Amino acid sequence: MRISTKGKYGLRAMVDLAVHSADSPIPLSSIAERQDLSLGYMEQVFSVLRKAGLVKSIKGAQGGYILAEDAASITVGDVLRALEGDLNVVDEDEQEVSKKSIEYCVKTRVWEKMNQSLNEVANSITLKDLVIEYQKLSNSWIHMYYI
Repeated sequence: MRISTKGKYGLRAMVDLAVHSADSPIPLSSIAERQDLSLGYMEQVFSVLRKAGLVKSIKGAQGGYILAEDAASITVGDVLRALEGDLNVVDEDEQEVSKKSIEYCVKTRVWEKMNQSLNEVANSITLKDLVIEYQKLSNSWIHMYYI
């Protein structure tokens, strides 16, 4: 499975929103500028995220986007599934497969286990985890002195 630019940029934008939104809506233009992304592309991505219930849009002069839930409740898996669809390494055939076939062996011993691992990892990381990690990285640069 490859994560598309929509998934990669969307996840970055969601972390940016979680870092900067506190209690007030953030204009999409601010996120796009900080992340060096196209505003038009971000509008498409956030339309999908809004329909998935991950963000809310606030209209008006002080409008923008906020997370629909606390950052600790939104996982990387939630964001990627909204933007990418199911997180599977291969598309599953709907055909019935004989339990005595090599195809069944590969399906159950490889693809299903990889899918399960991928989903477990994506579901174990929250936006809050990424915000904390980003803040640690940001603070480490502040205290670095060069002589």
